Amino acid sequence: MMIQKYLAIALLLSATACSTVYQQVDEVTWRFQVATPKHYDVWVEHLEFELSGVRHWWHPVGYMGCCWKGPNGPTGVLGRMEPFPNFVAIQWFSFAEQVFYQRLIEIPPEWKEKMRALAPMVTHVDVRMRPRYILAFGLAPGGEIVVWMKNQIGNEVELARFQANKIERSPAIYRNSTKEYLEENGAYLEKHGIPLTGW
Repeated sequence: MMIQKYLAIALLLSATACSTVYQQVDEVTWRFQVATPKHYDVWVEHLEFELSGVRHWWHPVGYMGCCWKGPNGPTGVLGRMEPFPNFVAIQWFSFAEQVFYQRLIEIPPEWKEKMRALAPMVTHVDVRMRPRYILAFGLAPGGEIVVWMKNQIGNEVELARFQANKIERSPAIYRNSTKEYLEENGAYLEKHGIPLTGW
C-alpha cells in the first residue's frame, strides 16, 4: 500500500514537471540577432518583420562589425521578435565591398516548431533545457545570409542560406564612414582580401 502511495506521488510530480516544461515552451519570448564577420563591417539600413495580417514593424540596427561563428558568435544586435514573423526584409551596405544588398526572406512555419524544441543552455550554475528562441541572421561578403537558431553561443543550428540582391546605389553616402572603416581594417583587407564564399 505504501509503495503504491509513493508511486502515485512520483507520477503526479512527473506529470507536473512535464506540464511545466510545455508551459515554458508555450511562453517563448522570440528574439532576433544580426551578426557579421569581424573586419567585414556593414551598415544595416532596414530590418523589417511582418506577420501577415497581424503586424508589420521594423528595428533599428545601424553599424555592425561582429561577430560570426566561433567562440564569440554568432552574436550581435539583439531585439524582440513578437509576434513570430512569416517575413523578414533586410537591407545593408558592405563597407569592404562598397555594395548595397537587400533580401526578403519568407520564414517557413516549421522553423518556429524547430526552435521550440528544448536544447541545453549552460549557465554559471547548471545546464538548463530551453528553446532555441533566437533567430540569428549572419550577413557575409558577397551578399550571403546565413540563418541560425540558438539560445546561446555554441549551440546554434543552421537553418538556411540565402543570396541577397545587389542594389544599384552610390556608396558615396557612406564616404566618411568608409574612410574610418578603412583606417581600421584596410591593412587586414589588403592581406586577406574579401572572401565571397566559405562563410
